[in-house]
Amino acid sequence: MSIHFHVLASGSSGNACLLDAGGFGVLIDCGLAARHLEPRLRALGLTWERIQAVLLTHEHSDHWKSSMVRQFAKLGVTVYCHPDHADAFAGMCRSFTTLRESGLVRHYEPGRRLELHAACTCVPIALDHDGLQTHGFRLEGVARRGEPWGVGYAADLGCWQPKLAQHFADVDVLAVEFNHDVAMQLASGRSPYLIRRVLGDHGHLSNEQGAALLAEVLRRSSPGRVKHLVQLHLSRDCNTAKLAQRAADRVLREHDAELAVHTTQQGRAGPSIAVGSRSAAKRRARTEALATFVQPMLPFGDR
Repeated sequence: MSIHFHVLASGSSGNACLLDAGGFGVLIDCGLAARHLEPRLRALGLTWERIQAVLLTHEHSDHWKSSMVRQFAKLGVTVYCHPDHADAFAGMCRSFTTLRESGLVRHYEPGRRLELHAACTCVPIALDHDGLQTHGFRLEGVARRGEPWGVGYAADLGCWQPKLAQHFADVDVLAVEFNHDVAMQLASGRSPYLIRRVLGDHGHLSNEQGAALLAEVLRRSSPGRVKHLVQLHLSRDCNTAKLAQRAADRVLREHDAELAVHTTQQGRAGPSIAVGSRSAAKRRARTEALATFVQPMLPFGDR
């Protein structure tokens, strides 16, 4: 059974990732309009029918779109969200009510394991962002040869606790936020309020904070177990791929760790990662592109 993790978009203008576990597709967030997501699926050789489940992290508009909810209602796709967010979604989108009336909305609770499919289970993880409860996920299963695989996902958080690193121990793919460089943020000329919000404990992770989380996950994992780092949600105004990669590379040198570092870009889709590959990953930093997507800044994000 092949498992692939695809980043379709990551940043303040839209977020969506697809985990394909042997043909069962789990979409994490749907912050692109359907007309933008479809060509990205096609670029990966995928169709709408590949999406069988959706995990929504929270209600900010760069993480879900009404047109996507209408598409899920049309296709009969099951959508999972926290119960505290369901009424908010329904109030903003009539199609969400249609989904709920059709029995296609299911709730999750942090720490309570979900069996999404025989090929994939999920443990939601409580996070905090802008005063909202948002969520990360550990998705895992067993490959054809009996080997375990795992993906850890966390974005839109201003700080992290050791229990988050423990949740992500021994994953194959660690996808976490590297939002901003602190010096660039402070020199950005933005309003003091926005700077305080982004840098605060309920804002976004800096490169240094993301690197520290990587270090703690590596410390708690078996040597060589983590094979890929995906750097999510980079600010277009207050970060660069080079700075984010440099922060991660310092950790890899300190831990003598070899894994692939993939830096996402808001305007481009990618990476597309084969999960659970037995071949050893080489330490490298890179950006990958599959398609172009440009959209204006949304109010809850950070460019």
